[in-house]
Amino acid sequence: MRAGDLIQSVSEQFERAELFYGHGTDNEWDEAVALVLGVTGLPDEDASLHTLVPEAAVRKVLALAERRVVERVPLPYLLGRWWFAGYEFLVEPGVIVPRSPIAELITHAFRPWLRRAPARVLDLCCGGGCIGIATALTFPDSEVVMTDIDPAAVALARRNIALHGLETRVRVLETDLYDGVEGRFDMILTNPPYVDAVDLAALPPEYAHEPVLALDGGGDGLDLMRRILAGAPARLAPGGILVGEVGASAAALCRSVPALPFVWVDLEDGGDGVFVLDAEAFDTKT
Repeated sequence: MRAGDLIQSVSEQFERAELFYGHGTDNEWDEAVALVLGVTGLPDEDASLHTLVPEAAVRKVLALAERRVVERVPLPYLLGRWWFAGYEFLVEPGVIVPRSPIAELITHAFRPWLRRAPARVLDLCCGGGCIGIATALTFPDSEVVMTDIDPAAVALARRNIALHGLETRVRVLETDLYDGVEGRFDMILTNPPYVDAVDLAALPPEYAHEPVLALDGGGDGLDLMRRILAGAPARLAPGGILVGEVGASAAALCRSVPALPFVWVDLEDGGDGVFVLDAEAFDTKT
């Protein structure tokens, strides 16, 4: 079977199943393309559509497509890897799938908000490490410290650090936010759990495959973000910035901390609820 015909068949299967797309793609065609290319290793080029796919690979694609439909497993878990900010990362069940819109800021080197290349970066609630690692690859002279309270996430982050050969510049701590973190940072990045109680109860079945710990932000979705903001002044270097993601809890955050002048980023690649604060913004009380 040609790759294009296989993609078309899988796409139609996904359309009939009325799947939810929120883990890297947003439609059945792109999901089918990602599955077929992920299994075959073909490049994402028009010429790949005419390539004959070996029978064994066809069978694997169809088996994974069936699991995607029947079990509603997010595609990155089925493939065991996913792309984020142009870099490949290992993915495994029990750790949240890489998909933060902060990726767009990384690909633009955080311009225009970052005044200089950061010497030190802190990634809070790092999960599998995609944000901190992609940032380290963007700024090759930076030191990156990542933290997560979940031992499974920390273990996967260490594997991703090794995958990208960053053991000398990037380290991950199994800890609660800032606990055990020393010094100040030119940039703090965070994509913490921020789904509020109402939205958490209504999530599509695909999200049931992700750890609740990585999604549940408490009643209004801001339990961790309030703690992150409260600790930021002691951790940001002069001229530094905090970049955070709160998704649909953005309005609640503005109500919760009205004294802070959040700058909400207009994202060309989609997504919402990403803000930037500079160190001077914390001269007001949080």
